[in-house]
Amino acid sequence: MKRRNELEKIALTQPKLLQTLVENRRVFNLDNCELNVYESYQQAYHIPLTFNDLVITSMVRGKKVMHLFDKPSFDYLPGETVIVPANETMIIDFPEAELQTPTQCIALAVDAGYIHQTVDYLNNYYNAADEGHQWKLQFNQYHFENDTEVSALINKLIRICSSGNGDKNIFADLNLKELLIRLLQSQQLQQVAQETAVSGSNRSRHHFVLQYIHEHLTEKIAVDALSRKAYLSRNMFFKWFRDQFGITPLEYINRERVTMAKKMLAIPGNSVNKVSAECGFTDANYFIRIFKKTEGITPKAYQMICTR
Repeated sequence: MKRRNELEKIALTQPKLLQTLVENRRVFNLDNCELNVYESYQQAYHIPLTFNDLVITSMVRGKKVMHLFDKPSFDYLPGETVIVPANETMIIDFPEAELQTPTQCIALAVDAGYIHQTVDYLNNYYNAADEGHQWKLQFNQYHFENDTEVSALINKLIRICSSGNGDKNIFADLNLKELLIRLLQSQQLQQVAQETAVSGSNRSRHHFVLQYIHEHLTEKIAVDALSRKAYLSRNMFFKWFRDQFGITPLEYINRERVTMAKKMLAIPGNSVNKVSAECGFTDANYFIRIFKKTEGITPKAYQMICTR
């Protein structure tokens, strides 16, 4: 199944310029980051790769199998991003790489001082004093499915870093800061959602709001009710939610409903209309539109893949 929010394809290295058929590397250096483009043209296993700085990697073509943090290995596919701390060795397999179908991956190594500046910025300007939350990169959450904004930022950074523009450090700085903030917000959302599932809603307004959403996911969820849970006005609630999690409340609700719908569509006999209604969508056409936007295919097509 084609994944959504894949990166734009990067031109492959000309064959006569290849230095190696496994993890051939092109590098573009900037003031605060280093863009590496890796390509592999033959099967290989247990290839180590380590960076001295934190690295943001994203798959462009093909498939790798990643071994990280003594965790179970996982398939790494286009439309996904992985972050790895400095001096952590990735062990990588290339089970499907061939001359005609190479893998291609970017690795954006980011200066530690720049990361600290960005995290300090978030703690100074995107924190409510009464919540006691401190922004920080977490490596218990390191594997992401790209959203539209993350893909757009990475695509833009690739174009900037590989260009000959004399001002590219300025533009890279702006886009890199936004990318880091998006990833931090995504981690924040994952962390709060996991904590809410385990221990309920009695920790912070983050947990109260997500708990309420999940308890009422199959019903109509009023924004005023969410605002009250957060003890904020309607307008301030929208801004707070976006600042904390990087998406709007409606985007989060729809995303969780689509996740529920995918499980139901995998059960033979469930119609699209039934799944739509039971997942809290009042309009089946709206459900189909949101599902396709999120998953890249219609609910019916997804159901056919799951049940064939």
